Amino acid sequence: MDRSMVQEIVEKQVLTVAKAVEEKLDDELHALERLDLDDLEVLRERRLKQMKKMAEKRSRWISLGHGEYSEIPTEKEFFSVVKASDRVVCHFYRDNWPCKVMDKHLSILAKQHIETRFVKIHAEKSPYLAEKLRIVVLPTLALVKHAKVEDYVVGFDELGHTDEFSTEELEERLAKAEVIIFEGESSKLKSKAPSKSVRQSANPDSSDSE
Repeated sequence: MDRSMVQEIVEKQVLTVAKAVEEKLDDELHALERLDLDDLEVLRERRLKQMKKMAEKRSRWISLGHGEYSEIPTEKEFFSVVKASDRVVCHFYRDNWPCKVMDKHLSILAKQHIETRFVKIHAEKSPYLAEKLRIVVLPTLALVKHAKVEDYVVGFDELGHTDEFSTEELEERLAKAEVIIFEGESSKLKSKAPSKSVRQSANPDSSDSE
């Protein structure tokens, strides 16, 4: 097949696609033209309800402490936090440089993702939680959804094995666990990790007795 024939076939395919797109746009424009004032009022009311619902959500999130990166002073409060908010990122830390690096990124993300509660708790002062959730390496992020630990970010292994990772890299990792709503989410971020109750040990063979 010579080059001119190939070019002709490609041009025909492009024209076909362009025509299909044009027809779709025409259909949408015709649909808009057919809307009367009553239809527009319905759409307006629906939009207002959506905006009101989102404003109510934001107000509730803020009342629960969303939008800020705060410290949980006691283990007991950890359970109150994860029950109150659907999505929680909890940083188990100690006073060292790697944990301070994680603090910096979480402070930024807390403001950007108001839909999620971002907190931290001192691992050495939380022996019960540290044992139950098998927190060994610090920093560790426990990613909690609906009061269940869905996933962990342990150290910097998944963030390039360096403390120089970007906030965006951590953001993508949290989106992969679906603990934040990430507008730039791609299909590769849809995978889910196995869930584990906050009140269960990471060891599936262990009991849940207290």
